[in-house]
Amino acid sequence: MPKLPKHQTPEVKLDSAAGFIENSLSTEQRRGLFEQPGTVVVAIVELTSKSYTGHADGEEKDPQVKVRVTGCEVARSDEDAAALLEAKRAMWRGRRMDGTFDEIGEGSQRPDGALGDLTADKPTEEQWKAEQRRREERTRTEFVR
Repeated sequence: MPKLPKHQTPEVKLDSAAGFIENSLSTEQRRGLFEQPGTVVVAIVELTSKSYTGHADGEEKDPQVKVRVTGCEVARSDEDAAALLEAKRAMWRGRRMDGTFDEIGEGSQRPDGALGDLTADKPTEEQWKAEQRRREERTRTEFVR
């Protein structure tokens, strides 16, 4: 993989494959985005780098990397959105603190402080796996009939 000199920062471009985002949106959210310009949805996304340019010695191009959304979950309630926004603010405060100390803000500096409340009433991984097993068993039972 290419290594860039410390003084170079690549431009990041989002590629056009956004299926994970679309799949995460409810019908109501999709309609809201279309019918009410300026509508905001809050999401957690995973980005994966897919291609890069401008990495060869002596190449005139600025470095650039294309990323794709490879995972996405959209907040479906005001409470989930508020918790995600608070986590975002906590991460922003952390970035600000890494460089300056003039705009720290109030509250936790770690996003997990907000996310703990968000995930407290959500299913655990084990609960989800048990639900999947119940669904598979129910499907098998119905198929056998």
